[in-house]
Amino acid sequence: MKTQSVLELADVQAIAAAAQAEAQKNNWNVSIAIVDAGGHLLHFQRLNGAPPISSHIAPAKAHTAALGQRESKVYEDVINGGRYSFLSAPAVEGMLEGGVPIMKDGACLGAVGVSGVKSNEDAQIAKAGIAAIGL
Repeated sequence: MKTQSVLELADVQAIAAAAQAEAQKNNWNVSIAIVDAGGHLLHFQRLNGAPPISSHIAPAKAHTAALGQRESKVYEDVINGGRYSFLSAPAVEGMLEGGVPIMKDGACLGAVGVSGVKSNEDAQIAKAGIAAIGL
């Protein structure tokens, strides 16, 4: 049997604060979602001025990254590469860049999903959040 790390409330709060700081530093109005390894929502915030639809997209990106244990951009690239049948994959909704898994020792602890600006900027915010806990 293996022992696996899990996100604690202090980790989630640190990720959220760092992600928010990165967004605000760049004047980006986004929604930020943090999920556990099963894709269950642990934290959500919609910054002032973030598009309403971002409140749906950010959690979907996080969910996809956690379940797939890889960045959601991988799925976007697969679809853009012509494998349109992947759109029918079950339980995978946020197939756009901006969902980043939180990995430690090869295990997925959860993910951060961001939506509201360009996809690469969403990913930048998510990665800044994860960096706050040293991962």
